[in-house]
Amino acid sequence: MTGRAVFLGLLLICVTADAGKSGTLRKPSCPDSEQIMACPLNLAPVCGSDGNTYANECTLCVERQMTKMDILIVKEESC
Repeated sequence: MTGRAVFLGLLLICVTADAGKSGTLRKPSCPDSEQIMACPLNLAPVCGSDGNTYANECTLCVERQMTKMDILIVKEESC
């Protein structure tokens, strides 16, 4: 019984620590141009505040321009 309590306590600590890492939102560095831009093909996934994973920051910027939504970067990896 004590082993289960210790295990659950450690699991709770791990889950809480992981949630703290992804809690910072960052505005992407997009050009001020209203034109749709051509993005490089490099794969550097970012997780958007809309819950979607984008191939890189540029593709997130294109989506922001097309939808006129204020999509922020939640983390520098897949969602």
